[in-house]
Amino acid sequence: MEVIRAHVWISGRVQGVAYRVSAAKIANHLELKGWVRNLPDGQVEAVFEGAEAAIEAMIRWCHEGPPDAIVEQVKASYEAPEGLQSFNIRR
Repeated sequence: MEVIRAHVWISGRVQGVAYRVSAAKIANHLELKGWVRNLPDGQVEAVFEGAEAAIEAMIRWCHEGPPDAIVEQVKASYEAPEGLQSFNIRR
């Protein structure tokens, strides 16, 4: 399996709505590695590493987010994988 890495920024009403916890659950279900965190400017930032199809599914989910989120924009860039071993919520 070829591993790819996506670095994603999500903006809108994405903090205080369980976005990070929900993203971690979906990422683990998709067997992705990486992390997710809140940024001081109100965005959520995440890195996902794994199979291309799983990354694409995760990015599609990011456009929706959890039920209370209002996602306005998702920006993704692709980078060289670092070989991450787990998925974490960063504080």
